[in-house]
Amino acid sequence: MAGVLALVSRNPHYRNTWLAQIVSETGDYFNNIAVFALVMEKSGSGMVVSGVMLARAIPAVLAGPVAGVTLDRFDRRRVMIASDLVRAVVAAAFIWTIHQPRPWLLYVLSAGLMFASPFFTSGRSAILPSITKSDELDAANSLTQTTSWATASAGALLAGFSAAWFGYKAAFIINALSFVFSACFIARIRLGPTDPAPATPAPPPPNWALSYREGLAYMRSVPLMMGIALITTGWAMGGGAAQILFALFGGQVFHRGASGIGSIWGFAGIGLLIGGPIGHFTGRRATFTAYKRTVTVSYLLHGAAYMLFSQAQSYGLALMWMLLSRVGMAVTSILNQLQLLRHTPNQFRGRVFATMESLRWSMMIISMAIAGIVSQWVGPRTIGLVAGALGLLTAVAWALLDSTGRLPEP
Repeated sequence: MAGVLALVSRNPHYRNTWLAQIVSETGDYFNNIAVFALVMEKSGSGMVVSGVMLARAIPAVLAGPVAGVTLDRFDRRRVMIASDLVRAVVAAAFIWTIHQPRPWLLYVLSAGLMFASPFFTSGRSAILPSITKSDELDAANSLTQTTSWATASAGALLAGFSAAWFGYKAAFIINALSFVFSACFIARIRLGPTDPAPATPAPPPPNWALSYREGLAYMRSVPLMMGIALITTGWAMGGGAAQILFALFGGQVFHRGASGIGSIWGFAGIGLLIGGPIGHFTGRRATFTAYKRTVTVSYLLHGAAYMLFSQAQSYGLALMWMLLSRVGMAVTSILNQLQLLRHTPNQFRGRVFATMESLRWSMMIISMAIAGIVSQWVGPRTIGLVAGALGLLTAVAWALLDSTGRLPEP
């Protein structure tokens, strides 16, 4: 805790990045909850929820390669500011969807919002080693991820009640303003000398496809990165369905509307907040072998608890199982991200983090599409049971790779 407090108080560049993260990610949940509550109010269809999620996921996948190369070739700070400003305009445009009877505008705006996002989120990860000292990196990684989960909890709860009491328009305005404030904070940071920030005019446009393939070749050459990619896609196999199920469980299973959806998201965020310090403590002290074993145990907890969430008859019990599931997920996320930050060279960071994000969204697309289609004939509880089982299978696959020596330390 002392290291985290010292980081925020003494490092103004990280502090501004952190404040930008807080306001923009809290605003994100005002958009998320309002959009899904609006969909459930107008259609009550899992298929439409799936459509909105796909409209967000596909552009995120398409943006990944472009964002990765852009962040490795140009000033990452300016790229992040541009992402914030574009998202502010798109977020404000969601106001037009409130009285639009058909969901097409929600699809279009969701696509625009998510296409711009990887330029910021991957950039935020890529700049961490350049705005922190080596002894601050672990604290910066833990605080950055824990903050994401804190905003998930607070943002979701606030957004759920805000949408219910003040309406969807207020939620969309808050989201737009959050990106403006984020851009102002990012404008105040200065990157280290290792980051791309050319003082001379930019060179001719690079061969983007070749640059991206170089990043993929680097990742394939490091077994641990391929293992982390496995964990990323493995989570998304069930995680895509989970995104749809949050809305279905809150609206259809427990009949609690926007506040119910917000509460499920909120308790998921609380679980992540509990798991964050555990991951931070483990990451600072664990050997590489202990790190890999902790990932196995954490993912087993994640999958098993999600299966129990899907079958819980009591709303309170369901929230508890959701919380425990996210504890396991948080520990894994903290540990894997720290390994990426420690071992990825600066010139590949943008592509590595953007590729991980693209892999996650690619698998989520498949998961969401299947869940949306199957929801027409199969209940949310059955879909949730399968989603949790996929998390268990991911833990088994990781453990098998570890036990056969295929995850050596870089």
